[in-house]
Order: sequence, then C-alpha cells, then structure tokens
Amino acid sequence: MTKFKIIILFLFPFFTGFLHALSVEPYISSLPQGSDLSILVQSVESKPKTLAKYKSDQFKQPASTQKVITALAAELELGRDFRFITRMQTNGSISNKQLNGDLIIQLSGDPTFTREKLKNMIVELRKKGIEKIAGNLILDTSIFTSHDKAEGWSWNNLTACYSAPPSAAIIDDNCFYASVIPGKIGGQATISTSSNIPAQVTGNVKTIAKNSKDLNDKYCELDVTYSDKNRYHLSGCIAASPDKTALKFAVINGVEYFSTILKNELKQQKITYTGSLLERNQRTNTQLTLLASSQSEPLSELLTVMLKKSNNLYADVIFRTLGAHYYNVQGTWRNGGDAVKQILRKKTGINLENLVIVDGSGLSRLNLVSADKLMEILQYIAAHNTQLRIIEMLPIAGVDGTLQNRKSFNQAPFKETIRAKTGYIQGCYNLAGFIQKSDGKYVAFVQLLSGYHADSQSEPQNSAIMRFESEFYKNFIN
Repeated sequence: MTKFKIIILFLFPFFTGFLHALSVEPYISSLPQGSDLSILVQSVESKPKTLAKYKSDQFKQPASTQKVITALAAELELGRDFRFITRMQTNGSISNKQLNGDLIIQLSGDPTFTREKLKNMIVELRKKGIEKIAGNLILDTSIFTSHDKAEGWSWNNLTACYSAPPSAAIIDDNCFYASVIPGKIGGQATISTSSNIPAQVTGNVKTIAKNSKDLNDKYCELDVTYSDKNRYHLSGCIAASPDKTALKFAVINGVEYFSTILKNELKQQKITYTGSLLERNQRTNTQLTLLASSQSEPLSELLTVMLKKSNNLYADVIFRTLGAHYYNVQGTWRNGGDAVKQILRKKTGINLENLVIVDGSGLSRLNLVSADKLMEILQYIAAHNTQLRIIEMLPIAGVDGTLQNRKSFNQAPFKETIRAKTGYIQGCYNLAGFIQKSDGKYVAFVQLLSGYHADSQSEPQNSAIMRFESEFYKNFIN
C-alpha cells in the first residue's frame, strides 16, 4: 500500500499539468472539413506548462513562420550589428582622370541597395577624378552560387515581386511595376512601364465585359510568361474598367537588371569605359584598392522589416548569407539550411536535424517543421529576449505588420496583446508568437494549419479560421 501511495504522489503533478490543458477538439469543429491542425500553447518560464496541445509533433509547411527560425539563426551567427556592404574596387590605379584597370563591384546581396545608392557610389568615383575606365566593369557575384530560386517555389508565382530571387545583384528590391489599362470591350489593353526600368513588358491582353457569362471569358485569365533577359509577355483577358491595374513584377535576372542600370548611371555621370561588362562568380585572393562603398542598415533593423512585413527577399538573402558566413564558402540554399541547423544546435541546444529547411522565407512547399520544434525556438527567444530582442520585432496585433488588419486579432482583447509571425501559403494559415498577459508574462503559441479550404461561398475564404482564432486564443489572454 505504501508503494502505491508513493506512485500516486509521484504521478499526480505529472497528470495535473495535463488536466488543466485546454481541449482543442471542440474548437476544430468550426474549421472547414479537411483542415489539418497542429496546436501547441505553453507558458513561458523555466519549466513551461502545456496549456493546449493537439498533434504538435506532426510535420507541416511553416510558410512564413519559417522566418522566426531564420531570425534566431541570424542573430546568433551574424550579430545585430552585421551589415551588407557593397564595394567598388580596382586592380589598377588612377592617373590623368583615368582608372587604369578594372572597376570591380563586389556585390553582397544587400537587399536594401538602391539606384540612389549606386548613383552616390559613382559620384564618389567622379570626386576621385575618374572620367574614364581603361578596363572592364566586373560584377563580382561570388558571395552566392548555384540557383537564385529555391527548390519547391511555386513556378506560377516566380514573376510576382514577393518571389524576387535573392541574388547577389539586388537593386530596388529586384521588383518593378507595370500597368495594364483596359480598352474597349473586345479590344486590346494597353501595357506600360516606366521608361527607366530595364525590363521589357509586352502583351496581347483582351478586354472583356465585367461579369461576362461567356465561358470563353470566364476562363480567360491574365497570364505572364518570361524569358531570361527580363522580358515579360502578358496574355489572356482583363475586365473592362476605367482604372488601370498595377502589377508588381520580380526581376528574373538580377545581373542583367543591375548591369543595365549601372551602365546608365555611369553615362549620367559621364564616365566612360573601354572594356566589357562581365560577371565573375569565382572567389579570388587578388589585392584590390577600395574606391567607394555602401552599406545596409544593421541586421537588427533588417530583421524587423523581415518579420513585421514578412519580407521574403530579406529572409532569403540572410539565409544564403548564413551559409556563406558559417562555412566560409559561397552561399547556397543547401549550405544555408545546414548552417541554420548547426548554429541552433551548437548555440541553443535545439536539434532541428529532422526538419526540412529549404529556404529562409518559407516560400518553398518542401519546408517541413513541427509545432513542437517551433515552440522550442520561441521558448529560447523568450528566455534570451534581453539580448536578442526578437519579440519586439514581431508584428503587433491591430498595430503593425501582417497582424495590423488580421480580423481575428485587431480588436480587444487581442489588440496590442499578441505579437506573432504569420505564415500563409495556399491552404495554410500559421502563427508563431506570444500573448502578453496582464501581469506582463508571456504565453507562447504555435498554430500550423494545412488543408484549409472554405466550404462556404457566402463568406470570405478566411472567415472560418478567423473565427477559430478569436474564439480559441481568448482563453489565454488573462
């Protein structure tokens, strides 16, 4: 009898932790049939209590909650003060207003680099007396190698700005606008771009009646194809309207785009060159002389933009940079993923070896994470937030970023109380972040929802998940 009592006393604390956990099942019934949910909610303390748990060990596509993993690895490996630096260098010398040698532009993949920054660097060359370059223009893209698009990115989204390839050569977010102006019904739409954009957009787009019942019109969609040198062709149909439609395209070939802008800016500053414009993707140990440089804001500011605005370009450039920095080789998607796993294993003790980490943004549908592992990331962030300050970088419900207008959280009692990274790709509605209670303490939560498809045509696609979130998470506010 004594042994039995001892066993009961030993197991009682274990079971009471689960007796107080909220049952998730009653809330799942509000989601569309076929939805597959993983949930984990825990208190944030040295020995976290599980407040709700449902299928938290299952692997699912993280979408943009992947950026939380990227942010932590970047903070630990690169440091808050890390900056991307673009350098103009030479293997020659200046005499008689001439640079006798090559102008070598060492590109770092700076996601904040702009045409204005490039212009300022070229003005700096002018100030050094350079009017002629007796040599080649060389774009050094050796920071990265292999493909600029990750495995598992949706092929039909590659021309969208949010899928802009994170190449070494980035300028003005590697995105540009084009406008489509509908014509008369049955006539051709007009397509235009700014004259200073080094990309060509052509089209054969038919204008159709709005809400046309004709099946040929119903299934005639606006489509785009592209070729390597940033040439895009629009086809299909657009509904009649007095307004133009603005499309934001991704630059497919970053080197081609950067090169054209570089040549135009040199011409504007009346600097000529006698050689060719070349790309160099191999590392060299040649001693070079610095002529001009430009740097990004510190990593802490870049991560804030990445997390609050869910900026894919920032995330994936940082991800590839992690591979280059950690292994001291050219950055690739593969060594970026390996670097993230090694950094977190060695510096936090979190083992992500079974996870599939293909990119830093979550765009790839090949990524696989579990709520359990994301929770380990969140608990580490919370325990070390004084140094990391990542919680402050997350979107704030009803205030900013991707949570500013999220209907489930933009009103009381959630407004300003929840800080979380959202994650969305078709069929997935994910969250990873924190609820701040009235006593200042945090509750950490992870939601990975896949297979979501609205079964009602009478309300917006995301209405069911918004109802689920507002009803379920109110249990953890106070």
